[in-house]
Amino acid sequence: MELAEAKEKIVDALTKKAKTKSKFYFNDLSAILELKPREAKKLISKLVEDEVLEYWSSGSTTMYGLKGQGKQAAAEHED
Repeated sequence: MELAEAKEKIVDALTKKAKTKSKFYFNDLSAILELKPREAKKLISKLVEDEVLEYWSSGSTTMYGLKGQGKQAAAEHED
């Protein structure tokens, strides 16, 4: 799968779910891409590097979301 195709699939799926959920587990993204975890990891890491996705961590759990969306993003930009 090409990066552009992966980006389109992820952005479309996460945008559709944005009203109810802003953070997703790695397995959710892997399922959206319909790839095995090892293959998905490379593409997801590249999307984070390209600032399409961002990591969010609670300390024990790492999740992913679209850059700049969700409650966490809004809170981080407050002065």
